[in-house]
Amino acid sequence: LAQPVEPDGRLMDPQKKCPICGKPTVEKYKPFCSKRCADVDLNRWLTGSYVIPARDDEPPIENDDE
Repeated sequence: LAQPVEPDGRLMDPQKKCPICGKPTVEKYKPFCSKRCADVDLNRWLTGSYVIPARDDEPPIENDDE
């Protein structure tokens, strides 16, 4: 029986782990294992611990409709 593969060729983990603590995920809180880990993740987003990178060299979008 073949193991499932990610689109990039990596083998899929049959039991996904919580990205915060590494415990198995719980359906109710997916992709986390508990409300606590979900709240930890939310707090990291809200306090700026997680940042989506942006490029400063991109020109601003100008709207000519005005």
